[in-house]
Amino acid sequence: MKKLAVSMLVLALVTGCASVKMESQEASNRAKQFAQPESGKAGVYIYRDSFVGKALKKDVWLDGKCVGESAPDVFFYTQVAPGNHTLSTESEFSPNDLSILVDAGKNYFYRQFIKLGVFVGGADLEAVPEEQGKAAVAKLQLASGGACSKSYSK
Repeated sequence: MKKLAVSMLVLALVTGCASVKMESQEASNRAKQFAQPESGKAGVYIYRDSFVGKALKKDVWLDGKCVGESAPDVFFYTQVAPGNHTLSTESEFSPNDLSILVDAGKNYFYRQFIKLGVFVGGADLEAVPEEQGKAAVAKLQLASGGACSKSYSK
């Protein structure tokens, strides 16, 4: 019985497909042009392209404010002031944070990935090189931002 429960959990983590509200194809295509951010701002792309955890949605926050709820094969784009920021993702027990430092006039890419957890899949974030990030985002769709399932709390 225990093996069956573990098998079902693993199956749930790698199959199925969560979905979130998406932006228009035009907005997605505009974001994929990777234009230089507005004057005095940095561009931040956060994407999720991993195969594991297709049935899971995970919140993403920037400086404690909701960026959006991610699902498989989506990305978010936002602009921020240069300097230090905290990028966070919902995980199994508490958010995982990534401290980032961004410069005005540049785009930055961060990959959200799902990892196995004790009860459900957790999530984490990693910085990726610009060319790798552009190649990944080019294959994904822009998700609507601002709707998280929870508020940020550490």
